[in-house]
Amino acid sequence: MGPDTTATFETIEKAESRSPRPTRLSRGVCLYLIRNFLGAFFLVFSLFVGIILIVDIIELLRRASGKEGVTFDIVFGMALYKLPLTAQKTLPFVILFGGMLTFWRLNRTTELVILRGCGVSVWHFLLPIILTVAAIGTITVTLINPLGTTLIGQYEQLEKKYLKNRSSLMATSRSGVWLRQTAGDLEMVIHAKGSSVVGQTLTLSQVLMLLYDENNQFEGRIDAARGALEGKSWQLHDVWISVRDMPTVRKKRHVIPTTLTLSDIQESFSSPSSVSFWDLPRFIEALQETGFSALEHRLYWHSLIAEPVFYCAMILIAAVFSLRQNRTTNVLLTVAGGIGAGLVLFFISDLVLALANPTGLPAVLAAWAPAIATLLVGIAVLLHREDG
Repeated sequence: MGPDTTATFETIEKAESRSPRPTRLSRGVCLYLIRNFLGAFFLVFSLFVGIILIVDIIELLRRASGKEGVTFDIVFGMALYKLPLTAQKTLPFVILFGGMLTFWRLNRTTELVILRGCGVSVWHFLLPIILTVAAIGTITVTLINPLGTTLIGQYEQLEKKYLKNRSSLMATSRSGVWLRQTAGDLEMVIHAKGSSVVGQTLTLSQVLMLLYDENNQFEGRIDAARGALEGKSWQLHDVWISVRDMPTVRKKRHVIPTTLTLSDIQESFSSPSSVSFWDLPRFIEALQETGFSALEHRLYWHSLIAEPVFYCAMILIAAVFSLRQNRTTNVLLTVAGGIGAGLVLFFISDLVLALANPTGLPAVLAAWAPAIATLLVGIAVLLHREDG
């Protein structure tokens, strides 16, 4: 052990001399445990980020093959834009492996043995690390996530432009909804002050359609009291048509062919991961006001709030698989058990979120249940091991 370790445990020994069974850690020991965990955390995180970046670049190069105008600089920039949110998804594993590495190091240097010999409970030396992980989760959700959503928005724009050759079809704002479609040689920008969805029919009120030619020159406008997307056409009612170089025409009913479908419009909405944690409540409210389902976005918002709890649960799982290592323990089996447990928990968490929509499971329950269940399992196993 180095000088820092020696000084740290001299503090413990002094505490032991004053009390036959000390139960609290000194500030120096807490900082030492936190420093050990953060070192392991950033080491594992760096490895994960490097692997993710390489894999994303390879995948984007594969998707870009045969696409004109897609250079390596564009692909590399897209991979960097995507990196923060992708790395955030791996944080449960980073924390799990970082925790296991920390406890393995402390076991190997017998530092945990000294702590336990001084009468320190497992809960006392886990608490500084758990609080550190909770802080990491809070910072990730409130600061890193908003930055990542800004970058992922840039990524999605580049993806639609270079890889999918399409852009968002619908956007919502306080002034109403905006749609865009191509009809023959004309580009149509559609605005409506109100909207609702009943079954597979999208209904708009106070509709304004702006018409542009292929050179983006304004050609005219269509005003309607209401309109509905039915089948392969817009059914407009109480219509005024004003086209350049032609007199204004009023019709009770007007039909405009379209290739849009309700599913196309819904899929073109901003994905939950591209909306900042702070902006999600307003975005959810806007979706609900337009009549579209906001369940996916509510699930994502609650899952973000639950992330710090899930991270703390990962530390408990790491402790379950690492604290009782000794010379007779098969380290590889222990590591494999920790990895397997992490994969199972992550899979169950994603499965519950995926099943929430078709099964009608409440968003709060679907988002929080995996984190709380994992936390309770970790607490129960550690209580059984420590207190019998």
